[in-house]
Order: sequence, then structure tokens, then C-alpha cells
Amino acid sequence: MLPPNPHLGSLALAIAIALGVQAHSASAREDEQASQARLQNFDIPAGALGDTLGQIARKSGRTLSVDPALLEGLDAPAIRGQLSPEDAARQALAGTGLELLVTGSGTLSVQPVDEKTAQSGGRIDGISLDAMTVEDNALGTITENTKSYTPGTIATATRLVLTPRETPQTVTVVTRQHMDDFNLTNINKVMDHTPGVMRHGTDNYRSYYYARGYQIQNFQYDGIPVLTGTDMGNTSVDMIQYDRIEVIKGASGLTTGAGTPGATINLVRKKPTHEFSGHATAEYGRWDNYRTEWDVGGPLNESGSIRGRFATAFQDQQSFMDHFKEQTRALYGILEVDLSPQTMWTIGANYDKRIPTGNSAGGFPLLDSDNNEINMSRSFNPGASWSRVEQFSHAFFTQLDHEFDNGWSSRVYYTFQRNAYDANLGAIQYTPDADDGNSALATGQYRYKIRTQALEGYARGPFELFGRTHELAVGVSGYHNHLKGSGHNYRMVSIDNFWDWDGNVGRPDWGGILYRAEDRVNQRAYYASGRFSLTDDLAVILGGRVTNYRRGGDSNMRETGEVVPFAGITYDLNDNFSLYASYTKIFQPQSTRDESYSILDPNEGDSYEGGLKGEWFNGRLNASLAYFEIREDNRAEFVGWNSERNYSMYEGKKAKTKGIELEVSGELMPGWNIQAGFTHQVIREDETNEKLTTFEPENQFKLYTTYRLPGRLNKITIGGGGSYQGTTWRDGTDALGNDHQYRQEAFWLVNLMGKYQITDNLSATLNINNLFDKYYYSNYGESWNGIATKTYGEPRNMMLTTRWDF
Repeated sequence: MLPPNPHLGSLALAIAIALGVQAHSASAREDEQASQARLQNFDIPAGALGDTLGQIARKSGRTLSVDPALLEGLDAPAIRGQLSPEDAARQALAGTGLELLVTGSGTLSVQPVDEKTAQSGGRIDGISLDAMTVEDNALGTITENTKSYTPGTIATATRLVLTPRETPQTVTVVTRQHMDDFNLTNINKVMDHTPGVMRHGTDNYRSYYYARGYQIQNFQYDGIPVLTGTDMGNTSVDMIQYDRIEVIKGASGLTTGAGTPGATINLVRKKPTHEFSGHATAEYGRWDNYRTEWDVGGPLNESGSIRGRFATAFQDQQSFMDHFKEQTRALYGILEVDLSPQTMWTIGANYDKRIPTGNSAGGFPLLDSDNNEINMSRSFNPGASWSRVEQFSHAFFTQLDHEFDNGWSSRVYYTFQRNAYDANLGAIQYTPDADDGNSALATGQYRYKIRTQALEGYARGPFELFGRTHELAVGVSGYHNHLKGSGHNYRMVSIDNFWDWDGNVGRPDWGGILYRAEDRVNQRAYYASGRFSLTDDLAVILGGRVTNYRRGGDSNMRETGEVVPFAGITYDLNDNFSLYASYTKIFQPQSTRDESYSILDPNEGDSYEGGLKGEWFNGRLNASLAYFEIREDNRAEFVGWNSERNYSMYEGKKAKTKGIELEVSGELMPGWNIQAGFTHQVIREDETNEKLTTFEPENQFKLYTTYRLPGRLNKITIGGGGSYQGTTWRDGTDALGNDHQYRQEAFWLVNLMGKYQITDNLSATLNINNLFDKYYYSNYGESWNGIATKTYGEPRNMMLTTRWDF
């Protein structure tokens, strides 16, 4: 359980009471009045009726269904002021000969005035304008079924629901449509497509993500921070259960608290649908890659007040590497219950399991004993055939949402998550003899598990000050993290011939436990953020988070009353462009130790960002140009290995990161989606001006796009894209002990996709990755046991997906 905190408990109880007071409604008439009382601040200029209705849907979070033929040639007046979504839509429809209908499930639909028969909430044979449900507005716009590569609104950066243009930070979102088009079935694939993020593949089963020069260690689920290690399941989650992946660039202390300054990854779960729908897939790819999905959701009672969703995915695959295979299993379920027209309870759980066998536990040696580079086939696997890891993650979550009559809303969220890592590892990690190939495996047995509990309560809404409407969010959060682990006696196993290695070697007896590890982290925080509308064009966001941080176990630390401020500003130059700037403080407790075996003090500093944002077609296309600068006072840098106590020694150094980032996402024209980004960055130590983290490229570019052909060819969608990674290098030593720089030159990877809509329900999609079969390394020069290693990236591969939507 979470350690007791009277302030946290009091606020959570107060919000829970507030959520419960509307548990019953007196009549259907009162229900409608309550729904209409959910006022929001609308500021939509006059324009095409379809565009106006789309903005109302995105802003309010309501599902709005309409036949597009009804809207052709119709305009809407400007919609401004504090209005309910229903009233805003009715104002837009005034004088058009169309009327608004509201179904029992809350869906809005538009029909001619003389059509008196209300539909039951299903889609008319047309389109759904950025459909989402009001219950999910707390996290921003749901991207599923929008067919978009850009989000409508997001809330991860400040807890305020804002458009990308209104958010004074770079936030990259990989939408559900992007994931489906390019078969991004796990988070590794998503990060490969995310502009500004580099995935470092240490070996054939582990990956680490980097942004703006820092490893990404901040993970959120539905906006709630969860602290777990990357080996503990965060990098093995299946995308079947997620609507979108948001990556907030730079420090995010306002919503995360303690954490690294590079970026935060927020995984936003799918929600139940108001109408029965789902899909099933059957997939097959190179190296005997089999996958199937099943995802179904909808109302569970006649009124639609209880909704559910269940999704599952199973995948078995071989690999381009000898004797390596992998199994993944994912299960997800969620239930929503409308306790009243204004109160909703959500409960859900997910389970992910990943079992790779033939793990390499690092790359293979880069040099032989004569200092010659080893060039084995890409199929070469340094791992033993019995080397195996079981990673799993399961989570339970529940939340209570309430919307007040004055436009305010509140949420209480609790989650329990358990991740585990059970490994029997063996892989070649010693320099082979150039003549006879004698080498050795490093082997080990490891058991780790981590339990995380998080509780958060927050409320937000509009308020009036000096004749203008502003927005405010206040909240309290706390989490408890407990890690336990053990490692058995390390064993070195000799092999006769590296050059003829096939993975067959006896598994050693590791004997007793060599060490045990335990770590506890408790964090309590209070935060607030406000968006102040100073003029029609100028808005300022001010906020702060007060954090109490305590760490116990193998590394003890305590920080009380740590204040993390946030300030941002946006200025609209015209209808399409805005200038913005933001600042936040960095607070990152560390577990690394110096030469005297003392834990380094927290890394603190400042994060700055500013630039230009653009928005076109009522938010369907977004772009940003950012300059960022990160200043650190105590960045941990590796200085050597302590052989007496067997630990890595680090030294705290001052460092500065500077860079620019350009991104664009959304719809360039009807049927043409794009997501692209370019990043340039340099990290230098203050005193020596030496470059740091040089294994992350200074320049990288990613672009992915799809186009649905027009007219009679509209059943065909074509697409593709690629990524460019600049030169990277690591400083180390060669096989003779001399200083050496391991350098990988810049390279491109190109992917293609094509989709054919066979019937209204059935489609087939072909994805081809690494089209030109480029030889490259996901790791080049990383040191294991003092030996430089390398790991090949994936050769050309393809996947065919058949999908049935219902």
C-alpha cells in the first residue's frame, strides 16, 4: 500500500465525495439539463459548417455523426462564449435547415429538420467528425477512427486540455491510424517512427530510447507517472491496448515530478465504444512471424450506460538471427459505468508477457585478438540456445470522473502495476583468438520484480478574472515503487571455436545467490497550472509542482519540498501561426555512485524551449519549429570500473544541450497523411567543451506518409517513408588496450506500405521494412566486460495483414 499521507488522502476523499454526489438523476429532463450545463469556452471563427462542427467535437469531446452530403455549401457563424456542446452545435446549425439530435448514449447527430425519426446513435452512411467521447476529454482527443496523424487536443504536458498549437512544448503523438498503417505493434516500432527519438538496440531483445541527448526513463500510463526500469517490461508492451503514444520533449516536471530531462512517454489506453464495433486480424511475415489480434467493444446494456472493451494479441516469431525466437502475449479489458449523466467509473486491467529465447545479452565482440574487426553474417547470434528471458507486466487501474455544472471536471485515478524479469543468460562477450577462435561466454541468472502503486486526484475548469475566461488545474499525486532482485554466481564458460559457434553449449550450474538488491521510492507532490488569457492572442501558462522524494534500500536519499516551476507563453501572430516559449526546472535524483562509493547528488538544472507553431485546416495539420536548451549542474558521466567493489564509477559534471527540432503531422490534403521531423542537437561538457552522448546522432530525420487514391481507385492506399541517422561514435579501447574510436557512418532506412480495401469490412495491408536491405548497426562500440561489441539491425522484412472490421 501507499505510505500514509494525510494531505493526499484528504484531497482524494474530498474529490471522491464530490464525484459521488451526482450518483442518481431525478428524471430524463434533469439529465438533459445537466448535460447542457457543461459549459465550455468556445472561440471558433465563422467558416464552413463541417469545419465548425469538427472543432466543436474536438473541443468538447463529444461524438458527432453526420452525413457529409448534408453539409456541402453550408457556412456557420462565429461561435464564441461559454456554451454547452449542444448549444454550440445548435448555433452553428441555425438557419441551415438542419437540426441537432442527442441520443441516449450522448452521441450528437445532425439531420434535416423535417426528418423526425432520431437515429439510435449509429453512424449515418457518412463520416464521423473526429469522433470521441466526453468521458475521455480529460486526456485529450481520442485518435482512433479519426483517420488522422495528428491529435486534436492533448493534456499530458500541463494537465490542461490544449491543442498542439496552444501547448508551449514540443509534443509528438503517434496516432492509432499511424500505428495501423505501418503495423507498429510494439513500442519499439513506435519509437522507430517517432521524430526526435533514437532507439538504441543493445542486443536482440533489449532497447533503450533517447531524446535530446538523454535516455528516456519517464513513462506514464493515461497521464499517470509509473516508475519502472526499461528491462522490466516498459519496452515490451503491445500496442493492441493503446489509442496513441505521446512523447513530451524536454523536461516534464510539472506532471512527472522527478525524472530525466530528455522526454516523457505517455501511453494512452483505448476506451470502450458507445456502439458495438471491433476488428480481428491475421498476419504473417518473414522469419515465420505469425500474429493475430482480436478487439471488440460496445454497450453492455440497452441504455448504453455500461460499456466494455476487450482486446488480445498473440505473436510467435523467429528471427534473422540463428536460434533466436520470441513469443508475446497481450490481454486488455476495460469497463465504463455511467453512475449519472455527470459521473463515470472506469475499471480495467492489462497483461503483457514476452519470452525471447536465444538472447544475446549484448552484442558480439567487435575485434579479434589481433585487433581485426570481426565481420560475421547478420544471422550470427552470440547467445546460447538456452539463453532465455521472461518479461511480464500486469496492471490494474480504476478511476472516477465527474463533470460539474460550472464547466469544471475532476478525476481520481489509482493504478497498481507489477513488472518482472526472470533471466538465464549466456552469450559470447570475450575477445576471440584470431587463430583458433577460443573465446568464452559470460553467463548469469537474474531475478527482478518491481511493484508500483500510484494515486492521483485533480480538478480543472474555467474561471473569470478581469472580464476574461481563464483555465486552472490543481492536483495531488503520490506513488510508491518497490524493487527486489537477485543475481546468482557469475560463470564464464569456455568455447572452442568462435567462428563455428552455433549456440550449443552446456548450461552452467550457477550455484547460490551472489547478491540481492532492493530499492524503494516514494514520491508525493502537489501541483497547479493555469492558462491565463491576457488578450485574444496572448496566453500565459504558469504552474508549479512541490515534490517530496524519498528513496530507501540500497541507495538512501531524501529531498523535501523540491519546487519545480513551469512557465509558458503563446502569442497568435495570425490565424495559422503562434510564437511560444517555455521554461521548467530539472530535478533528477540519481542512483549512480562516485569513486568513494557515495551516491551522486540529484542532477538539477533548467530546460528552455521556444519557437513557432502552425495550424491549418482547423487543426487537421500541425507543425512546429523549436529551439531547445538544457543546462545541467550534475550530469552523471562514466569515469571507470571499480574492480575491487565491482561497480561503475561516475562523476557529476556540468553540461549543456542545444538543438533545434522541426515537426509536421496531419493531413496535407484529403486522404494524404504525413508525420515527419528533423532534429539537430549537441551536448557539451561546460569545462572542456567535450561532446557527450555521441552514440546518439547529432542529426536525425524521419518521414512517414500515406495517400488514399481518389475516384475509382479509392480502395487503394499507398505509403512509405524512412529515417536518416547521422554519424555516431563511442570512445573506448581496442583489443590491445589502446584508445580507439568506434564510429558508425550516417545511413538511411526506407519502408513501404500498401493497403487494399477488399470490401467494406475486409482489408489487406503489406508492409516492407528496410526496403533496400541496408547493413547497419543498432549498437556499435558499446562496451561489455571491457570488450567493444556490435549488434546488427534488421535486414529487409515484410508483413502481410488481413483485417476484418465490424
